[in-house]
Amino acid sequence: MKYFANLLAAFFLVALAGCNPGDEAASEGDLPNIVVIYCDDLGYGDLGCFGNQVIRTPHIDRMAEEGMKFTEFYSASPVCSPSRAALLTGRIPQRMGINGVFFPRSYTGMPVEEVTTADLLKTRGYATGVIGKWHLGHRHEFLPLQRGFDEYFGIPYSNDMMSVVYLEGNQVVDFHPDQHYTTKTYTEKACDFIDRHAGGRFYLYLAHSMPHVPIYASPDFDGRSGNGLYADVIEEIDWSVGQVLSSLEEHGILDNTLVIFSSDNGPWLAMKEWGGSAGFLREGKQYTFEGGQRVPTLAMWPGVIAPGSVYDDMALMMDWFPTFAEITGAVIPADRDYDGESILTVLKGTGTRQGNEFLYFDGSQLQCYRNGDWKLKLPYKGFHGNNGKKGVAPHDTLLFNLKTDPGEQQNLVAGNPEKVAEMVKLMQAYLASKGELPPSLVIGDQADHIHYDYLIGKYGPDYNHIEW
Repeated sequence: MKYFANLLAAFFLVALAGCNPGDEAASEGDLPNIVVIYCDDLGYGDLGCFGNQVIRTPHIDRMAEEGMKFTEFYSASPVCSPSRAALLTGRIPQRMGINGVFFPRSYTGMPVEEVTTADLLKTRGYATGVIGKWHLGHRHEFLPLQRGFDEYFGIPYSNDMMSVVYLEGNQVVDFHPDQHYTTKTYTEKACDFIDRHAGGRFYLYLAHSMPHVPIYASPDFDGRSGNGLYADVIEEIDWSVGQVLSSLEEHGILDNTLVIFSSDNGPWLAMKEWGGSAGFLREGKQYTFEGGQRVPTLAMWPGVIAPGSVYDDMALMMDWFPTFAEITGAVIPADRDYDGESILTVLKGTGTRQGNEFLYFDGSQLQCYRNGDWKLKLPYKGFHGNNGKKGVAPHDTLLFNLKTDPGEQQNLVAGNPEKVAEMVKLMQAYLASKGELPPSLVIGDQADHIHYDYLIGKYGPDYNHIEW
């Protein structure tokens, strides 16, 4: 029944799009291509344009020089499956019960009733393709071809999980992929997609498996950076970005393409030299400090986005769905609530994002709330660190001004009791505005990670134990 309901919803969207009057930004002959390049576990401090002095990222830096840099862009979650669900639907993952990551043994996935960016853009005549990591359910009904995408190639879950395979469409085409070539393979597939669809309008979602552990670089990049394997991996991703931009230029369509670069969450600091850097931000992946959810994000759209522009206010992963709708004139379904807003005026430099509130969840548990410059963090019992999770000391209620203290070093609770009370009240009201959230999906057996074997083999059974 869910399958037929989803099918009817798709037909309904098509019908709505056919009646859409459009606007100046969405005239039929003017619709831009859209390319989203999405990294896995890339840290805020891993790129030259975000302050890294060691890793060379000239092609990504070009996007900052010729486009817009977002300094306060938030992922919906500090882990990957929930973040990807939010990116593709414009809705916080808690609305879908996606409060953790899916595994190869999971029987569930992103609910089939959800409408994706690919569903949305197909109503406007876009060819849609996803290359790379999916991680929103690997059973047939949850895979990309059943979620609005015309084409798919990649690893359907994280590259550290058992039974890593390459899928093409709905079929396994390689049971033993050599991950040294994963970034290169994804890049070749992405450029081929552009080559085949350059004559029409297209939406390409390139979701790199790197730099999620285990990390690999191809022979062309292994050792090339001179600064370790992690730097090699990031520099190969930068090369990939350069290849995509070159393909767009070769076809004469770069000027009519919105290219977005981002990450699903912060760096996996527990992986030590195999993990990245959050720069001046606190903590990383798996935590709701800024390092876990503020991600490096760039947008390039020649002729629309002013070169070298910087947006220093909050924007969210959920904003892309309504932004794509406004750009293309696609009709957003009115039967559900959304958590993002169009930032087209931000891209054009003619306005700012209107909303200034954000909820940080750890799974289904609300942990923080941002309103304007202020962030309230609820008490945390602490975690000693094991099984791939970095230790974090316990803390009581925390209050930060993120404009003056983005690194979250100064707890302002003691001197601001009235502000704390105000933030608590605002947080409760904003959470209530989301309505009743469903229970968490059952994600299945989690005992199929294999990166722990690498860590324990290298550092011993207590590789990440800390004392407070």
